[in-house]
Amino acid sequence: MTSPVIGTPWKKLEAPVSEEALEGVDKYWRASNYLSIGQIYLRSNPLMKEPFTREDVKHRLVGHWGTTPGLNFLIGHINRLIADHGQNTVIIMGPGHGGPAGTAQSYLDGTYTEYFPEITKDEAGLQKFFRQFSYPGGIPSHYAPETPGSIHEGGELGYALSHAYGAVMNNPSLFVPAIVGDGEAETGPLATGWQSNKLVNPRTDGIVLPILHLNGYKIANPTILARISDEELHEFFHGMGYEPYEFVAGFDDEDAMSIHRRFADLFETVFDEICDIKATAQTNDVDRPFYPMIIFRTPKGWTCPKFIDGKKTEGSWRSHQVPLASARDTEEHFQVLKNWLESYKPEELFTEDGAIRPEVTAFMPEGDLRIGENPNANGGRIREELDLPAIEDYEVTEVKEFGHGWGQLEATRKLGEYTRDIIKRNPDSFRIFGPDETASNRLQAAYEVTKKQWDNGYLSELVDENMAVTGQITEQLSEHQMEGFLEAYLLTGRHGIWSSYESFVHVIDSMLNQHAKWLEATVREIPWRKPISSMNLLVSSHVWRQDHNGFSHQDPGVIDILLNKNFNNDHVVGIYFPVDSNMLLAVSEKAYKSTNKINAIIAGKQPAATWLTLDEAKAELEKGAAEWKWASNAEGDDVQIVLASIGDVPTQELMATADKLKEYGVKYKFVNVVDLLAIQNASENDEALSDEEFTELFTADKPVLMAYHAYAREVRSLIWDRPNHDNFNVHGYEEQGSTTTPFDMVRVNNIDRYELTAEALRAVDADKFAAEIEKLEAFRTEAFQFAVDNGYDHPDYTGWVWSGVQTEKPGAVSATAATAGDNE
Repeated sequence: MTSPVIGTPWKKLEAPVSEEALEGVDKYWRASNYLSIGQIYLRSNPLMKEPFTREDVKHRLVGHWGTTPGLNFLIGHINRLIADHGQNTVIIMGPGHGGPAGTAQSYLDGTYTEYFPEITKDEAGLQKFFRQFSYPGGIPSHYAPETPGSIHEGGELGYALSHAYGAVMNNPSLFVPAIVGDGEAETGPLATGWQSNKLVNPRTDGIVLPILHLNGYKIANPTILARISDEELHEFFHGMGYEPYEFVAGFDDEDAMSIHRRFADLFETVFDEICDIKATAQTNDVDRPFYPMIIFRTPKGWTCPKFIDGKKTEGSWRSHQVPLASARDTEEHFQVLKNWLESYKPEELFTEDGAIRPEVTAFMPEGDLRIGENPNANGGRIREELDLPAIEDYEVTEVKEFGHGWGQLEATRKLGEYTRDIIKRNPDSFRIFGPDETASNRLQAAYEVTKKQWDNGYLSELVDENMAVTGQITEQLSEHQMEGFLEAYLLTGRHGIWSSYESFVHVIDSMLNQHAKWLEATVREIPWRKPISSMNLLVSSHVWRQDHNGFSHQDPGVIDILLNKNFNNDHVVGIYFPVDSNMLLAVSEKAYKSTNKINAIIAGKQPAATWLTLDEAKAELEKGAAEWKWASNAEGDDVQIVLASIGDVPTQELMATADKLKEYGVKYKFVNVVDLLAIQNASENDEALSDEEFTELFTADKPVLMAYHAYAREVRSLIWDRPNHDNFNVHGYEEQGSTTTPFDMVRVNNIDRYELTAEALRAVDADKFAAEIEKLEAFRTEAFQFAVDNGYDHPDYTGWVWSGVQTEKPGAVSATAATAGDNE
């Protein structure tokens, strides 16, 4: 599936831009500026009819003007280009506080009224449009999901280029002008975003046009790129692989039509160059072109009063937010506001009843070509279900023959085989992203059907393996880029997964937070935004295997970040802990089918036992948790303790604990949880286990010993309203350990099988088992000293297999055992 071709893309104009079109752009600019100021200031009387008084000004002035007029100018010209060329276009508005420009654009192209019929095209609708902005019960101040045409929420700076380039991948007809604010340009993610041009191909992908909007200031300080010399600025971007074109306006008394003519001519020159790049790429894979970009230099707050109270405002940081903060409080400032609004000549833009005059929008695109209506900006409209192979074809079947706990397999390698065939069946709508870790996380089977897309020069294939000009795998050593690429790929209607080491996922905590908020807003309030494919994040190289990584590589706390998003029954988060290859297959199938979620899949890549048949895994996943009856030795009133595990290594340690408890004659039942949110309080999550189901699993009054992958407090925060919650004893990661052996890693965090066994015995009868508890604690010390003396773990630890496993056929134990120490 490729996104639909809209219009006739990449068509040059045969004649200069008409004066009529430029007059329309100027009217658009003035109208959008008026609409933007009205959103910030006015609560009533939107056309300033007499009497127009301070009572018409909002009590609470919230919003940002400084970047908005430049955005309005650019969007007006982008609209003109779309209409004249019939070009399939989505815009990215990077400046975080440009919200008034985005909503003004949607109001002018008509989509705002289409999606929000109460915002009518008259004075009453205009008043509602103004009042709702940054107002109680209204809309946010950013280019948010509530605004038709947006795929980029400007509330967090840094991701404009990641989103732009993610949108054009496998989308060859799509043009994405990406407006980058000069404050945003100082962030780390944006700085690395410039490198995205090495990861696309103009034949198979669309084109991004970065437009750096240099208005000189942030909230209170100048911006770095606005103060360096033109020569240095151009050298910088040329070194990044761009051909920069600079446009300067607003610093003298040049008339508006002259400015529009100059920019339109420049825009056509740039677009002609883009068309040439696209045409050349259709005939052969050429060396990576220098893609054009525009450096757009204007005053901050362009067209606002030049001075207020004798202080420079236009062209100064003082115009960043609300230049006239006292417009309601003082008559002097109110008059300044009135004169400012009148400077745009609203009588030429609006009819007496408040409708926009036809000549203001006559030059603009129509239908799906409108910025607010382009289906790529509402990706659920064009999303198609994946053609998925049957996961039964990838099942580890030996567990049926030799029993639960068979073998030593790398679970994520099976996921790689399954994902390989998804790409084979969906060659242009599914991508793998990763920061240099596709093979490290065992997904390299995908290289059998596709390559890593790379357009930045090649050495011999003996050196540059699995790389090609086109491919469905994208790698760059930046978690920001991977998350941003995939977000935009999903928002424009496609599917994918990205993987990262567990500790490094924290780099994009705030991006996960922002994407979750986008989904929450969509699910709650925006039915016209159709469901998009879920964000699937494979979290591997996790905390419990630090064979050659240190303390810095230990942090499972991304789970806590995602738990904060699971409120109000929006269900935009899934957190899964597959224990083996078969469960990982079941989880990944569910994730790939799901929509409007962030699915965090925490799965180790080291050789481990297969505990479940595929049917057992699917049945457990359906509920989120299940008793492993085959691992339990008691039921009903005979149960002395419940053993509960969440995560692959915790399950391994607790299963070894179960074996030891059998020797002591302890009666237990074994429960495994794959979907963390299944155990959340039923009062907080209407998709979780009911209290009756929870009690059936964990009993009403027996002690529960739980081994959990991450921080124990996360479980406690989930079950505080559950029956029997006071009897839970949760062991998890305790912020201990460094580069060490597998046993020592679980030992220092008190989740090893010997400590868990001692804890179970304490819970059942501490006095009766006092001697056994003492021996277990002593052996922990002995086993640690063994590792110190020898550099490897004690045979009692490494030699254990589940007691239910039958004799295995020769060579059945992992063919990949040689990679057991590889955690990179």
